[in-house]
Amino acid sequence: MNLNGKNRSALWMILLLAAVNGSLFWEVVERSLAQLGVGLSLAVGPVGIDLSVISVRLLVNPGTFIGLLAGVYLFRSL
Repeated sequence: MNLNGKNRSALWMILLLAAVNGSLFWEVVERSLAQLGVGLSLAVGPVGIDLSVISVRLLVNPGTFIGLLAGVYLFRSL
């Protein structure tokens, strides 16, 4: 799908959901490896937005970037 004004919000939503899913997946991988005795922590953050009413924080890790790449691929394939 080509990016234009009509589908820009769809792109942002796909990227947001893909980044969150990638972060969660990476967290599961880290915790699984920790149970096996392998310590691996590549997270940076938390990075977030605090608007005094609502606060959103996300740990940025390699899964976040893998999720973003998957989101771009998904958007392009639609």
